[in-house]
Amino acid sequence: MAEFSEYSRVTPELEELAEVCLANNQINKEDYPRYNVKRGLRDVDGKGVVAGLTEISEIVSFETVDGKERPCPGQLYYRGYPIEDLAKGFLDAGRFGFEETAYLLMFGQLPDCQQLERFNRQLAFYRSLPTNFVRDVILKAPSADMMNTLARCVLTMASYDDQPDDISLPNVIRQCIDLIAIFPLIAVYGYQAYNYYKNGNSLYIHAPLPLHSTAENILALLRPDGQYSQLEARILDLCLVLHAEHGGGNNSTFTTHVVTSSGTDTYSCMAAALASLKGPRHGGANIKVVRMFEDMKASITDWTDEDAIRDYLEGLLAGERFDRSGLIYGMGHAVYSVSDPRANILRGFVERLSEEKHLYQEYALYSAVERLAPQVIAEKRKIYKGVSANVDFYSGFVYRMLDLPIELYTPIFAVGRVAGWSAHRIEELINMGKIIRPAYAAVQPRREYIPLDQRG
Repeated sequence: MAEFSEYSRVTPELEELAEVCLANNQINKEDYPRYNVKRGLRDVDGKGVVAGLTEISEIVSFETVDGKERPCPGQLYYRGYPIEDLAKGFLDAGRFGFEETAYLLMFGQLPDCQQLERFNRQLAFYRSLPTNFVRDVILKAPSADMMNTLARCVLTMASYDDQPDDISLPNVIRQCIDLIAIFPLIAVYGYQAYNYYKNGNSLYIHAPLPLHSTAENILALLRPDGQYSQLEARILDLCLVLHAEHGGGNNSTFTTHVVTSSGTDTYSCMAAALASLKGPRHGGANIKVVRMFEDMKASITDWTDEDAIRDYLEGLLAGERFDRSGLIYGMGHAVYSVSDPRANILRGFVERLSEEKHLYQEYALYSAVERLAPQVIAEKRKIYKGVSANVDFYSGFVYRMLDLPIELYTPIFAVGRVAGWSAHRIEELINMGKIIRPAYAAVQPRREYIPLDQRG
């Protein structure tokens, strides 16, 4: 019997098969406009092709003036409410906002005190894993990738559900509330298992705090002493709110609609959404930002030297710095141009947290890059429509100040976004018509069959 590691080895035979794939799967780029194909479901100008309707959230990045579209400060609405108003509401009242936001997204209205209390009690009830689940599922097969751990655990949860395939609305709501409650547990326990088995550090499996907020539970479960400050918990809660939803057109949410339209179960649907979010083009942007800044801090002696910062940014665009991708991570967005409202909301709290953590100099470096990068991009790339910091520019810095391991950055994104996925799954089920099935234009020419002994 071969060693298990042998199964993971890329052999010369596999390299040869890869070459065969490359030779026989090259589509002529000129065929896309020839067949009027919206590649990536995007128009030529980069806008997404309208593929559905939703009442859950709305993104506004352009305004129409004299019949012409022009960029405007970005706006994000959850169920018609400006995200700024929602954040201000719970922040001014001194309460946590993620659970209230999850209720709004899923049920379409802001909860009153009684409804919110009842919803929190439901989350508290489900905020535990089945008996021996941690031992038998999480600890027995630790993974270096927490997103894989999340997806595997979500699929395994179907085995503990007496009605996993029932897609009636009450049952799906039950399943969604359950997943919102346990996502933080699976993510953190998965990391603790990895940190113990792979890194040789102590293993901490704290019991959840049923009556505490999602943000408080993440910090309490992760830290050896279970301690956290109120500012830490509130800024993490704000991050969860800002990541909870972002229109129906993002990759993972669209995946939720596509998979739901097939009539599949909730666990399979959420695992598919997790697979989408795991992709670095979707969920890993803040990791790139943090690593870029680590390289920047090591390269620049004086973090207040704006000429040195500008030189580094120019090196990034020239493909000479960091990962040589030619990108300044955290700057620009597929939708927003003038500003990302989520980054605007987060910025002030980042400054407060940097003071508490004695990292104000680093915050000043982030601020300088946020100010200088659009200038450098405009000069070097001749982009004048507007480039601004997106939410990932600051969220990674927040997570680092909270001492969250980088392995949990994308899973925490998922902890917030599962509320939005749940809302979109429910919306798709209620309005479900035909299965979502886009068309692909076949461009392979017809060929005549060749018998096996005549090939070569």
